[in-house]
Amino acid sequence: MRKSSLLIALAAAALSACCTEEKDYTAFVDPYIGSGGHGHVFVGASVPFGMVQLGPQQIKDEWDWCSGYHYSDTLVIGFSHTHLTGTGIGDLGDVLMMPYDPAKVKYDTSWAKRKNADATHIYALLDHSKEEVRPGFYSLEMPDYGVAARLTATDRTGLHEYTFTGDRSAILLDLCTGIGWDGVTDWDFSWLSPTRIEGYRRSSGWAKDHTIWFAAEFSSPVMEYENIPITGDEYAVAIIFDTSSQKKIAVKVGLSPVSCANAWENLNAEQTGWDFEAVAQAAKDRWNAELGRIEIEEMDARQRKLFYTSLYHTMIAPSLFSDRNGEYRGADAKVHTSDENQYTVLSLWDTYRAEYPLMTIINPEMSSAIASTLMNIYDQQGKLPVWHLAGNETDCMIGNPGVIVMADMCLKGFAKDVTAALEAMKTSSMLDERGQEFLKIYGYIPFDKSAELETVSKAMEFSIADASLAKVAREAGDMEAAAYFGERSQAWKKHYDPEVGFVRGRAADGSWRTPFDPFKAIHMKSDFTEGNAWQYTFLVPQDVNGLAGIIGGPEAFEAKLDEFFTVEGDLGPEANDVTGLVGQYAHGNEPSHHAAYMYNYIGRQDKCAEKVRYILDELYFDDHSGVCGNEDAGQMSAWYVLSALGLYQVDPACGEFQFGSPVVKKAVVNLGDGKTFTIMAHDNSPENIYIKSASLNGKKLDRTYVSYDEIMAGGTLEFFMSPEA
Repeated sequence: MRKSSLLIALAAAALSACCTEEKDYTAFVDPYIGSGGHGHVFVGASVPFGMVQLGPQQIKDEWDWCSGYHYSDTLVIGFSHTHLTGTGIGDLGDVLMMPYDPAKVKYDTSWAKRKNADATHIYALLDHSKEEVRPGFYSLEMPDYGVAARLTATDRTGLHEYTFTGDRSAILLDLCTGIGWDGVTDWDFSWLSPTRIEGYRRSSGWAKDHTIWFAAEFSSPVMEYENIPITGDEYAVAIIFDTSSQKKIAVKVGLSPVSCANAWENLNAEQTGWDFEAVAQAAKDRWNAELGRIEIEEMDARQRKLFYTSLYHTMIAPSLFSDRNGEYRGADAKVHTSDENQYTVLSLWDTYRAEYPLMTIINPEMSSAIASTLMNIYDQQGKLPVWHLAGNETDCMIGNPGVIVMADMCLKGFAKDVTAALEAMKTSSMLDERGQEFLKIYGYIPFDKSAELETVSKAMEFSIADASLAKVAREAGDMEAAAYFGERSQAWKKHYDPEVGFVRGRAADGSWRTPFDPFKAIHMKSDFTEGNAWQYTFLVPQDVNGLAGIIGGPEAFEAKLDEFFTVEGDLGPEANDVTGLVGQYAHGNEPSHHAAYMYNYIGRQDKCAEKVRYILDELYFDDHSGVCGNEDAGQMSAWYVLSALGLYQVDPACGEFQFGSPVVKKAVVNLGDGKTFTIMAHDNSPENIYIKSASLNGKKLDRTYVSYDEIMAGGTLEFFMSPEA
């Protein structure tokens, strides 16, 4: 085992020893939360940040099926080993297996019509009363197919256990079908023995070139197999077993982004036998170790469920993307080796805001691995990642979110070589792509020069990244870079029109785009990305005081914020991602996530508390609807976790953790190395939402925040709650 893996294993074991003896945190998690509505969360078996997400797959190719599963659906086509969670685009769904009784399924002609909604007899019925899901475990009874399935997982492997009722049973191996945008381009497999197969699946979708290798072993020898047509020349393989005496057939599957040989190595190391209960218990222990990093004293059972489910959702992605021997497929499509685990599903535009700041507090091992991953991607593709998936740069979303996360990691001590990291950030920020080329010329992004739209949103996001970069440069003593990017980070101001009081589209000659409507949010057809001028005017987390100043000072800024949270208007018919509205504040999408905490900067912490408590209470749900927008790979849940503790990092690059309104009575955050940070919310209740005063380690605070260094030093933060401001 490599050094980093050993350290992580020891840390997990230590946390497990100190936490899981007292509490089973997995019992507080409801994985169904967010599986309905527009949450798009993964439902199935996995371990924290694992390569494998083994769970049910449904056939609908619609937006709310981005994870391959939606609570409303009643059909399942099998169990695949990779899934996304909370995204707005579907992909993956690798190595799909479906157990069934051949006597109960008429598949000979219907497989060619598998996407025909009328061909329902080829799907197993999904009855939620016959389904069970908890961290690390999934099961489903499918009486119409004569089988009950149980699934569990390790980092790089999945274990299936199928109990059949018939004497002749089958497992369908489908290497053609994926999720969402995913379309297979090549696949193959080979029989190594009557119980062992290996192969690969190559596909193109959101990730333009994704290949997964697999190794699979069956607990009983295969009796025969036959090809089942799907569409055109594509087919699945029905693997037939004699179940006249042994009704249970188990399958263990190892994955690798590199080779079948590595898949076997992963499988042989992580699945040494056929003890399903032992593997499921190990997965549960892993989850308890991670969930136990924060122990809370909650107000009620609903809040406890929301908190630990949210914490669980922050730990499904990023996903492991390197093998046990350290090999992984890089952004240059070549095989590389690293001493630290490498990760994918880097939804950075979403997660730089809360997911990674939370990670830097509770999971230093992962933070170090993410910093390593970002730098390796830079070395291989010439820029820090934007939205990385399975070794592919998708360039999805806007700005330079990889620069922001890298800056935060540098400022918090997780970058091994700050000089190299600074060079990576500078290079990434000077590329002539995605609108950055116009920042060099105009200091903003003119709508009449860019072939692309969303110029205002791009400038706002680049400004955050440039300010983050300038911070690192200043700390590193590179004053030239600090000055240049500090100046360039003011681009957002050049999009602000004082006549209307909003940021808006601007031409190269300085004129403003007309007509202008601050409410309209036209998806991918305007100056804004998944939002409107109201939301993007407040997207200045790196310089709240500067925004307050340009709006007219503290009083004018307070009035504008008040209006932001109350005003209503017509967003138009294409505002798909603008959900969870409180006035024009949109909690269902990320650009608004810091906005309530801006009140702190003008001395109105009471108004911050009101807004934060409302969002916590009213926009998170303890049923399958779950969240008021896409989960976005953990960001929505990370906002909940931090805000429930009473904290939020507004400036995403090592900013201060501002106070909101904690909803826990007490929280003990395990920092590692035997240190803890305890948060006490005295007299907290649904009515006592205001922080009357706060103290750190017994000393009264005259400010509304604590620093990252103060948190990581350990100690006790006390909030004294009141029903009055």
